[in-house]
Amino acid sequence: MTPAQLSRTVLHTVRRAVEDDELCVAVPERVKVRTPPRPGCGDYATNVALLLARGGGDALGIAQVLRRRLLRTPGIARVDVADPGFLNITLDATSHAQLVRDVLSQGSRYGHGEALAGVSVPLGAANEVRAALVAHVVRGLVGAVGGVVVPGQGPIVRPVLVSGAELLRSLGADAARWALLRPARHDLPDLDPARLLSQREDNPLFRVQYAHARTRALMRNSGQLGITSELQPEAGVYDHPAEIGLLGLLADHPRTLEAAARHRAPDQLARHLVGVADAFFRFHDDCPALPSHQHKPSAVHRSRLALADATGAVLAGGLHLLGISAPEHL
Repeated sequence: MTPAQLSRTVLHTVRRAVEDDELCVAVPERVKVRTPPRPGCGDYATNVALLLARGGGDALGIAQVLRRRLLRTPGIARVDVADPGFLNITLDATSHAQLVRDVLSQGSRYGHGEALAGVSVPLGAANEVRAALVAHVVRGLVGAVGGVVVPGQGPIVRPVLVSGAELLRSLGADAARWALLRPARHDLPDLDPARLLSQREDNPLFRVQYAHARTRALMRNSGQLGITSELQPEAGVYDHPAEIGLLGLLADHPRTLEAAARHRAPDQLARHLVGVADAFFRFHDDCPALPSHQHKPSAVHRSRLALADATGAVLAGGLHLLGISAPEHL
């Protein structure tokens, strides 16, 4: 279950509670769910009860009504109510495994779809190098999630005082694109080659590309050992905090693509990819996907390999939408 699917589930739960006269509130147009800021608070959290209680309602009472109903929903294992009225939702193991299967079946196109079907995104032409690049990438993002670009104002960004040709000569295509797309539109890009081209952990672009290369290396090594990443019926039980954290970010990828397209903000996708890369390295360090020499591969190894493979697909798809390469080796 993705965050978008869970959002719709919570919204449907509110609507049904109102229809059954269990709640007397105005049904919102949308419900937001987010990954909790700290471990131990479920896979997702929503403040919908607090929003419904605006004007003097009982947020905790509303949360308890929604909790009872959500617990009957397939794919939801646990719902906890936290003061002053947050709902912390934990998905069951089959939902985590299904998410990995969904990513693997869709590959680098995971997150593409019709989220913005019927939505027009205004976008105009631009001559300045950064604005032109942002406009080009936004067009691809909008198309990927089913929206339509219509004539409008060009992207308003902090311009750079160098030409595209100069950027390509000093940085190369990948680093030049990252430098212009990664900062928020009102921020001035950092164009220092020493930072953008360094192969060190303090370079976010390097971390993202290196994370993708590591996923590919894991798949090559597993193939040499005769281990497949296919999720077996007994596999797919992800319960380590590093696994859950990574799964949450993979599940959030479709929502990130929609938001980046809707708000004409490729920087949201770039920051998301950095988060995915960082979560992958925590997973890679804490949850070995390959057995040591004295052990045989198990269902746990196969499920972790599948998660690593899915992570590689998300990183590759995101980099492709930014026009940046996803190297197999680095």
